[in-house]
Amino acid sequence: MNDVEYQIECTTRDLATYLVRDFSFTVEQALRAVYNSELYQKLCDPKTGLYFQSPLYVYDYLKTEIKTGKLQ
Repeated sequence: MNDVEYQIECTTRDLATYLVRDFSFTVEQALRAVYNSELYQKLCDPKTGLYFQSPLYVYDYLKTEIKTGKLQ
């Protein structure tokens, strides 16, 4: 696993943790929400640089996507 993949996995873990905390998702629901999100596709694309941002910064985008149904 390279550094970018590791950072993506750590951010994914953090995003799921925040969803459990803030939305009362189960761990399974949280992981499904993250992995099926448009944001996750962007997070996995190294060209976006999202993997390098703080998890809380990325989480703001995920919350918006969950609430509105689209990434903004």
